[in-house]
Amino acid sequence: MSLKDKLTGKFIVFDGPDGSGKGTQIRLLAEKLKAEGLGVTLARDPGGTEIGDRIRQVLLGYDLSKMDVRCETFLFMASRAQLVGEAVEPAMKAGHVVLCDRFISATCAYQGAAGYDMGRILELGRFAVGDTWPQLTFILDVPSEEGFRRTGRKPHHTGNRRKHDGNQGLLLQDIEIDAMESRPLEYHRKVRNLFLALPPEYPGRIEIIDATGSPEQVHQSLLEVLERVDL
Repeated sequence: MSLKDKLTGKFIVFDGPDGSGKGTQIRLLAEKLKAEGLGVTLARDPGGTEIGDRIRQVLLGYDLSKMDVRCETFLFMASRAQLVGEAVEPAMKAGHVVLCDRFISATCAYQGAAGYDMGRILELGRFAVGDTWPQLTFILDVPSEEGFRRTGRKPHHTGNRRKHDGNQGLLLQDIEIDAMESRPLEYHRKVRNLFLALPPEYPGRIEIIDATGSPEQVHQSLLEVLERVDL
């Protein structure tokens, strides 16, 4: 079966620690699938809609140390509810493949590392998006120290916000240091571990990809997975 036939109407998420190169891999895969004649819809979480982008501004431009983790989680879920209803479901019905930068897997890792219960996160996720979960979630894995290097931060960084650095994140599309990324190294180690151990009840297939290689090597690994899996 061709990739075009296999991925028509599917929902694929790219997730992983900061600095894993999600944006680059989404772009490379989108270019390949478009060249094969498949309609591609790109989405991002949080955001991706007018309402979701307003929520994103609150989440990624605010000092999250002042925000209760429950509030943080609800805001992410609200953005996803809008994204699924306005963008993801219509695109899937139109036969497009949806490639999304982060989804509920990110809340499992980031808010889970901040102390929120994983079971409750999944419960809220089901309420927010119903049955519209990705058929496939790629977890692009890099060590936390490597993620810090790619985003231009130092391992001893303790969480203070700092301005954009022109040397940050050559593999990333959005390289501003945001409120989530500004948390310290130990927090990001917890995040990585939770990405690698998403619970078995998380809906859809999960594939962990070593993202420490070159963008071309990682892209090839993704294609190999797409060739072999049934969705």
